[in-house]
Amino acid sequence: METGDWVLLDGQIMPRAEARISAFDRGFLFAHAAYEVTAVYNGCLIDFEGHVQRLERSLAGIDIPMPHDAGVWRAMHQALIDRNDLREGLIYLQVTAGAYGDRNFGGPDVIVPSVFMFTTPRALIFDGARDGIAAISVEDTRWGRRDMKTTQLLSQALAYRHAEAAGATTAIMHEGGLVTEAASSNAWIVNADGVLVTRDLSPSILPGITRAAVLEDLSREGVPIDERAFTLNEALNAREMFLTSAGALIAPVISLDGKNIGTGKPGPVTRRVQQLYYGDMGADLAKVAPWVLSPSL
Repeated sequence: METGDWVLLDGQIMPRAEARISAFDRGFLFAHAAYEVTAVYNGCLIDFEGHVQRLERSLAGIDIPMPHDAGVWRAMHQALIDRNDLREGLIYLQVTAGAYGDRNFGGPDVIVPSVFMFTTPRALIFDGARDGIAAISVEDTRWGRRDMKTTQLLSQALAYRHAEAAGATTAIMHEGGLVTEAASSNAWIVNADGVLVTRDLSPSILPGITRAAVLEDLSREGVPIDERAFTLNEALNAREMFLTSAGALIAPVISLDGKNIGTGKPGPVTRRVQQLYYGDMGADLAKVAPWVLSPSL
C-alpha cells in the first residue's frame, strides 16, 4: 500500500521523506506504543469517536498519557485528509512512549509521548468484499492483553506471511481450539444452525470499532447475535463467515484451510451486513457495491 506524501509527526505536517523518529524511542525499543486506524470515505472519517475512545483506553492500559482531546485529534486527522487530498483510504495514528536518550525497561518517571500519523489511499470496498477471500488457520501466540491496540504486532505479521505463502489473504487465529480473531479483524460466523455468532469481548480479543457498529446495525434490524467463543471446527463447518475491521470493513471468508465455507461464495447474511454498513458510510450502493442489493435477512 502506498503512503500519502504528507505525514504528521509531533504536531508538524511534513513530507514523509523528512519524518525522523529517534532510535531511542520506546516504541522502537520496547513496542511501548498504541495505535489506531480510521477509515476515510468520501473525505469523511468513519466511526471516529469510537477510535478515539479506544485509543484512550489502550494508552491508559500501557501507561502512556493521552496527548490530545478528541477535538484536537479530529483536527489533526482532518489536516492530513486535506493535505493529502484523501478521498478514500485509511489514517494510521501511532502514539509511543517517546524518547529520552537512554534504554531501560521502566523508562522515565514522566512519559512524554510522541505522535506519528500517515495516510494510505485505497479502495475500502474492494474486490475481496465482492468475491470473498481465502484464509488459513494459525495458532494465536500473542500476549494476553489483546484488548489493547498496541504495536506488538509480530504474531499478526507472521500470520499474514504464512497466509500469503499459502496463497490466502489472511489468517484465522485460535488457541485451545477456540477462534480468537483474524490477523487484524474480528471474526463472525453463521453456524450450522443458522445462528450469527461472534466472540464476546474479553482480554482475548480487540474490541473492534467496526464490530461495534455492525452489532448496532443488526440490533436495529432485530437480528439476534450469539456473543461467545466458537471453535475452529464450527468455523470450518459454518454456513458463512466474515471479518470486520476498519481496513477490510466487511470481508466475506469463502474458504478456510482449503475447505469451502458454506457454498464457497459470500452468503445472504454477509451481504445484508455489508449493505447496512456501507449504507451507514454514505456509499452509493448501486454504483460501488451493486452485489449487496439482494433480499434482506
